[in-house]
Amino acid sequence: MTEAGGRRGGHGPSVRRLSVSVYRVPTDLPGGDATLTWDSTTLVLVEAGAADETGIGFTYGSAATAHVVADELADLVVGHDAFAVPAANDRMSRAVRNTGRPGIAAGAVSAVDIALWDLKARLLGLPLVRLLGPARDEVAVYGSGGFTTYDDDRLEQQLRGWTGQGIDRVKIKIGESWGRREARDLARARLARRVVGDAAELYVDANGGYTRKQAVRVAAALADLGVTWLEEPVSSDDLDGLREVREAVTADVAAGEYGYQLPYFARMAASGAVDCLQADVTRCGGVTVWLRAAAVAEGLGLHISGHCAPHLHAHAAAAVPNTRHLEWFHDHVRIENMLFHGTLDPGGGTVAPGASGQPGHGLTLDREAAERYRVP
Repeated sequence: MTEAGGRRGGHGPSVRRLSVSVYRVPTDLPGGDATLTWDSTTLVLVEAGAADETGIGFTYGSAATAHVVADELADLVVGHDAFAVPAANDRMSRAVRNTGRPGIAAGAVSAVDIALWDLKARLLGLPLVRLLGPARDEVAVYGSGGFTTYDDDRLEQQLRGWTGQGIDRVKIKIGESWGRREARDLARARLARRVVGDAAELYVDANGGYTRKQAVRVAAALADLGVTWLEEPVSSDDLDGLREVREAVTADVAAGEYGYQLPYFARMAASGAVDCLQADVTRCGGVTVWLRAAAVAEGLGLHISGHCAPHLHAHAAAAVPNTRHLEWFHDHVRIENMLFHGTLDPGGGTVAPGASGQPGHGLTLDREAAERYRVP
């Protein structure tokens, strides 16, 4: 933990302390998508304090993120104006230039930025969405999981769990084994459609596992199932390929979850590669940059969708007019419900951030529950 006194300008109380901790939570079942499998998820938690309030933020990724927070970012934040969050974001972003901003460093900046926004809202006694300025009262969510490691029974159970909550948008993983199991991809999509019925929106995520023509071929078959969302049909680094697929398919093409700084989103949105821009508040630079990415998308007539970590996206998503929805991602929803108080209810297919009146983003750490997962 870093602590410092004094105040270096600004009009709010100074940030007095910044601490970071790491939690590793095993999955309930092995998870997998087109290109990766996993059996645990690591959450890096940042706590920022000023006066008698503490704000929290977190990111999902490597435990090494905590070292960036402690060694490179804490001294840039502690002692500075707790209300000047964009200024802190700028200082942090500049400081990690030589560290390598994309990836782990961006996750660290994001977690601190989220904690600072939460702290500011708590100091002012406001839900974060009220501080940012609401554009809507509710935000749509879609159920996300459908991992390639699931058998048919588990897939059906998960889909029915979402529809039983009134969530009528669901997404499954396809592109299994780097696109080498097309027949199983299509069979699982057919099963998903049978389970959720014709009224629900069916989405698929290939995690960049297909080649360009393969993606178009699979999308043509999926069109018969009414699939309306095709996420990362090819690598998100292949903007030309995404654009070629987008021009050839009827489903909306989405990508952007690996954006670590604003120019990435500007290039992707301007390239004509996507119908909906995805951005992850725990990777892109926090709430500060997520709002800017939303503005970039809106300026080009695109929607934005929050990728994973739904409880950290909800307030920011409610503050922009072009939000399409949030990803109610199975692994993260499960972890956030386990480790935090104040989680949201997606019943009916929407969440209402700020409705409880709790200040900040509304999450507080359940320290007793979290301790068993803490990494020393």
